[in-house]
Amino acid sequence: MKRSVPRTVGLTLGFVADRVLGDPASHHPVAGFGQLAARVEKLLYADSRGRGALHTATLVGGTAAAGVLVELVTRDRPIVRTLLTASATWVVLGGASLGREAGKVRAHLNAGDLPAAREQLTHLVGRDTSLLVESEIARATIESVAENTSDAVVAPLVVGSFLGIPGLLGYRAANTLDAMVGHRNDRYQSFGWASARLDDLLNLAGARVTALLAAGLAPMVGGSPRAAVRAWRTDARHHPSPNAGPVEASFAGALGIQLGGVNRYGDRVEDRHTLGSGRAPTAADIDRARGLADRVSGGSVVVAAGAALILHRRAGRS
Repeated sequence: MKRSVPRTVGLTLGFVADRVLGDPASHHPVAGFGQLAARVEKLLYADSRGRGALHTATLVGGTAAAGVLVELVTRDRPIVRTLLTASATWVVLGGASLGREAGKVRAHLNAGDLPAAREQLTHLVGRDTSLLVESEIARATIESVAENTSDAVVAPLVVGSFLGIPGLLGYRAANTLDAMVGHRNDRYQSFGWASARLDDLLNLAGARVTALLAAGLAPMVGGSPRAAVRAWRTDARHHPSPNAGPVEASFAGALGIQLGGVNRYGDRVEDRHTLGSGRAPTAADIDRARGLADRVSGGSVVVAAGAALILHRRAGRS
């Protein structure tokens, strides 16, 4: 079996496993990592960037090192490496669960149950949902679908295509740490800085692949590639996130709707600018966003598998 096959096939099998099986039903490794990270935080926490960087390096570096060890041990066992790559991919992806959660919000909106929709939305976003009306619930859901398609599917596949199992595991560790400590509040403003910046760095390529795929695949959901690219070019730079901006703007343009605006996070209000020049989103647009996300996810595994093949063929000739 050629060297390029385990990574290419493993990424593809792991993607299929996520789509068919969803997240592991119990004892999810990411949850276990989160518990470990919380314990390490108690030992290392201080209101400083240096301590935060040590926290990030210890956890992300240790996780990636475990992946390196796995690849070294399986260097001459391609079938085992393929299966382990598939397992790692399945563990770090979250596309199926994302689609399910968004679908539950849509179902509550269909039933006219705004309180249930607001409560369900808290599984997807960190903003205050208690006073959101239907269009705002739809907007928040679509923004989460767009951003998490990049964070939980495309970006890990892109990183995995270049760095294999260490990249997959290290990416998920960094992304999980960002969710835990990468917040702009009194406790984590300094301590969480390194985790937030590392997560931004690891998502740079994936976010742009996501935005490109959303634009290219827009006609499959009745949208316009030109509108998606225009929204990306004109509006994404106003978003506070260097990665969520391009993704959400491209989705907004592709779907012909307007995303972004003002969000409330407890006592903090954040203006994310408007993304796209279309109409306000409706509940029906959640289904269109899920359809676009599914197509973008499928396109990304093709990109990742192809990149892994090309990378290893070039390495073999060097």
